[in-house]
Amino acid sequence: MKERRATCACGQLEVTCRGEPELVSRCHCMACQRRTGAPFGIAAFFDARNVAVTGETNVFRRISDSGFGIAFHFCPDCGSNVLWQPERKPGMWAVASGAFADPGFPAPTEDSFAETRHPWVGLVKP
Repeated sequence: MKERRATCACGQLEVTCRGEPELVSRCHCMACQRRTGAPFGIAAFFDARNVAVTGETNVFRRISDSGFGIAFHFCPDCGSNVLWQPERKPGMWAVASGAFADPGFPAPTEDSFAETRHPWVGLVKP
C-alpha cells in the first residue's frame, strides 16, 4: 500500500497516510482563503484508520460555511495548518495537499464553494 508523508514547514508535525486519498477537493470558501492565504485550499481526504500523526499540534475549532464543525490542527512552532477533522465527514482526516510537497500528488476532482472563487481561477475539469 502506498504511503505518503505530509509535514509542516519546520518538520515538527508529520502525517503519514496509507493508500490513495478517497477524495481531493479544492475549496474556494472565504474561510479557506483566509486560512491558506491563497485563493483556495486543497484537501486530500483519507480514512482516519490510514492516518498517523506525530508531533505536537494546536487546535482551532470553527463552524464551516456549510454549518458543520471543523477542528484544524496547526504546528505550534511554525504555524502550518497540516490537517483537520471535518464533522461533515466522520471517520476522515483532511490533509493539506501542499503539505505533501509532491508535484505528482493526485489533482482535485471537485470544487466546493465555487460561487466565491476568484474569477481567474478555472473550475476542476471532470
